[in-house]
Amino acid sequence: MWFDSWGDLGRILAVGAAAYLTLVVVLRLSGKRTLAKLNAFDLVVTVALGSTLATILLSSDVSWAEGATALGLLALLQFVVASVTARWPAARAAATARPTLLLRDGAALPEALRQQRMTLDEVRQAVRATGSGDLSSIAAVVLETDGSLSVIPREKAGDRSALEGVREAEG
Repeated sequence: MWFDSWGDLGRILAVGAAAYLTLVVVLRLSGKRTLAKLNAFDLVVTVALGSTLATILLSSDVSWAEGATALGLLALLQFVVASVTARWPAARAAATARPTLLLRDGAALPEALRQQRMTLDEVRQAVRATGSGDLSSIAAVVLETDGSLSVIPREKAGDRSALEGVREAEG
């Protein structure tokens, strides 16, 4: 339980270093998007890469070549999904959620909050995090596709073109 063999530790050191370098190369080749926090697929890839690296390190049943192939496959699949969703709006709609307006001109949108399972307290917290203490000074709070809340102060709302494509914003 506490110690099996020096050979196992040596395997972890050798395969771990090789797997780590492989992951760095895969991430550099696949671009910044692979670790971006843009949607659910990006999150899944990030978690899967970490899980795969851990499996390569700790399971003697998985060779470095198998692990490197798995890392490459995950990066390739993420690249394919990102490419397809960037080119075809129908694929984007199927793969990612639209951002949702939760607060408009200082007033909460109760139906949007209910649909997104958010509370007004969570919206207030996001507003406070921007340094604002007055909801009426806020033009919009948007629940983004990555789960974060974007707060747009009234003085920075401009023509509101940034809200194009946001659910509830058109209404």
